[in-house]
Amino acid sequence: MAENTPDITELLQDWSAGQREALDAIVPLVYDELRRQAHHYLRRERREHTLQTTALVNEAYLKLVEQNRVVWQNRAHFFGIAANLMRRILVDHAKTKHRVKRGGSTENLPLEEAFYVAAAEDNEVDLLSLDKALNELAEIDEQQARIVELRYFSGLSIAETAEVMRISAATVKRDWQMAKAWLHHELSR
Repeated sequence: MAENTPDITELLQDWSAGQREALDAIVPLVYDELRRQAHHYLRRERREHTLQTTALVNEAYLKLVEQNRVVWQNRAHFFGIAANLMRRILVDHAKTKHRVKRGGSTENLPLEEAFYVAAAEDNEVDLLSLDKALNELAEIDEQQARIVELRYFSGLSIAETAEVMRISAATVKRDWQMAKAWLHHELSR
């Protein structure tokens, strides 16, 4: 980080303390990363998907601004919450699209190769099915579901996920493997 670049963690903590100007300083520092996350999500979508990267970032940003009761821990915590919000936006978008088409095609996300859902590279999983499976996993093991959300939806590394969740990297690796196996089983039924 350059010497003149403000520390995101400090700005987040200032924002939590009610300093609105800290939010204005954070936006240019996090915008590119939010766009990267949004692009990461949307590149898995069907080609005819109607939600664009900028729209997803804008919707997520508006929801982030509403998070006035969060005590921001650090940069990774911020992007973890952003990942969760983007997931919710995409699921809501898919549900709306599904209702409009009365059972027409739903929004699809191909699972990354690590999920081993099938041998085909272009295998796609219905976003609503994935969301349902993640909600079921959260009932069984909330930590594993959160790890999937941070790793898969946000693209956080093992170390960043461990930092956000305040657990060891070894625990993240173990739970990540177990969650992928469980999701593979559920989504391939």
